[in-house]
Amino acid sequence: MTVMTDRAGVRQWLGLAVLVLPALLVAMDLSILLFAVPFLSAELQPTGGQLLWIMDVYGFLLAGLLVTMGTLGDRIGRRKLLVAGGLLFGLASVLAANATSPELLIAARALLGVGGATLAPSTLALIRVMFQDATQRSTAISVWTAAFAGGAVLGPVLGGLLLENFHWGTAFLVNVPAMLLLVVLAPVLLPESRDPRPGRFDLFSALLSLLAMLPVIYGVKRLATDGLGWEPLAAIVAGLAFGLWFIGRQQRPDPMLELSLFRTPGFAVAILAATLTLFAIGGITLFTAQYLQTVLGYRPFVAALWGLPVFLGMAVGTGLGPALARRFRPGLVIATGLLVGAAGLLLLTAAGVDRSGLTWVVTGMTVMAVGLGLVTALANDLVLAAAPPERAGAASALSETGTELGGALGMAILGSVGIGLVYRTEVTAALPPGLPAEAAAAAKDTPAGALAVAAELPGPASSALTEAAKLAFVSGMHVTVVVAAGVLVLAAVLAAALVRVNRP
Repeated sequence: MTVMTDRAGVRQWLGLAVLVLPALLVAMDLSILLFAVPFLSAELQPTGGQLLWIMDVYGFLLAGLLVTMGTLGDRIGRRKLLVAGGLLFGLASVLAANATSPELLIAARALLGVGGATLAPSTLALIRVMFQDATQRSTAISVWTAAFAGGAVLGPVLGGLLLENFHWGTAFLVNVPAMLLLVVLAPVLLPESRDPRPGRFDLFSALLSLLAMLPVIYGVKRLATDGLGWEPLAAIVAGLAFGLWFIGRQQRPDPMLELSLFRTPGFAVAILAATLTLFAIGGITLFTAQYLQTVLGYRPFVAALWGLPVFLGMAVGTGLGPALARRFRPGLVIATGLLVGAAGLLLLTAAGVDRSGLTWVVTGMTVMAVGLGLVTALANDLVLAAAPPERAGAASALSETGTELGGALGMAILGSVGIGLVYRTEVTAALPPGLPAEAAAAAKDTPAGALAVAAELPGPASSALTEAAKLAFVSGMHVTVVVAAGVLVLAAVLAAALVRVNRP
C-alpha cells in the first residue's frame, strides 16, 4: 500500500477534486431522469412495467452491489476499481443516450448502476488513505458529502434545463467528459491502495449480499408506489432472510465483511444516524416536489430551481459539522444536527395551498439541510475513522448502503403515511357523487390524478375537487413531516447517548 505523510499536500487536494466528480455524477443519475419521463416515453413507448425498470434499475443495482464492490476494492486496489468503474460508467452513459428501445435503455441503466457501485465506495476509501490528518480528512469528507448531496439536488435542475433545449439523451452524455477526466487524472493524482492481507474473495457472500439488498429495495419501492400488497412484502421477507444468511456466513474465518466494525465506538450509531437522515430527506423531498408542481403549479424546471437554496444549506451544514466536532463531542453535534433538521421539517406545517407556502417550504427545507448536513459529513467521518485503512472500502460501502436503504424506506413509509393514509382518506370523502369508478380511482391515487379528473368536471364540481385534493395533499404532507421530525428527534436522543468518542 502506498505510504502517505500525515499532512496532505497539493497533490492530495487536487486528487480530492478528481474524487468529487464521480460522487457528484453518481448522485445526479439517481434523479436526473425525473423530468425526462414524458420525452423518453413518447420516443421509446415503454410499457408501465418497463418504465418502472428504467427509473429504478439504476438505484437497485447501485444499492445491491455497494458492499461487494467496496470489499472488492479493498482486495484488488481502490484506484484500479475506480478507473474501471469510470470507464464502465462512461460507456453505459453513451449507450443510454443512444438507446432505441426500452430494453436497451434498461440494460444501459443497469450497467450505470454497476459502474456507480464501483465508484461510490472507492472515492470515500481513497479519501481515508489520502488524508491521514484528522482535521484535513474531516474537511475532505465534508467536500465529498456536499458533492454527493448536491448531485441529488442538481440532477433535476440540470435535467430540466437540458430537456428544455436538447434531446433527453443529453442527460446521460454529461457524464462522459467527467468520466474521461477521471480515467486520465486518477493514475496521476490518486494513490493505489488495497488491503495488504486481503484473503480470498467470497463470491457466495457477494451473491448473498445482492440477494439481500435487491428484494428489500424493490419491496419498499413497490410499497411506496402501489401500497400494501403480498408481492412487495414477500420480497422484503425474502431479502431479510438472505440478509440473515449473509450475516451468519460472516462469522467464518476471513469474512467478506468485518462485523467487528460495529463494535467500534460510534460506528454503528453513525451509520444509523446517516440512514435515518436519508429516511427523512427521501420521504419529504417526495412531497415537496409534488407540492411545488401540483399544489402551487410551478413548471418542473422552476420547481427544481427552488431546490438550490437547499443545496446551499447542505453545503453550510457539511462544512460546519467537522469544525464543531473539533470543539464538542461528536454525539452532541450529530444530535444537534438532527434536532435542527427536525425543526426545519416542522416549519413545513405552516405551508398551505396558496403561494405563501413557497416561503415556508424553501425555508424549512433549507434549515433541514443545514442540520442534516452536519449529520451526514460527521457520520461519514466517524465511519471512516473507526475502520482500519485496509477495510476503508467495506466501511464506506456499509455507510452508503445505509443511506440508500434509508432513502428507499423514507419514500415507502412516509409516502404510505402521507398519501396512502391521509390524502386518500380525505380526498375520498370529497369526491362528487356519481363519479365513474376509473376516475375516482385516479383521483384517489395521486393529487395530480385528482386535478386531471377535476379538469373534466363542470365548473363548481371541478373547483370543489381541485380544492379538496390540494387540501388533502397538504394535510398528508403536514402529518408526514411531523412523523419524520419525530424520527429525527429519536435519532438525536440515541446519538447523544451512545456516541461517546471524543472526536473522529
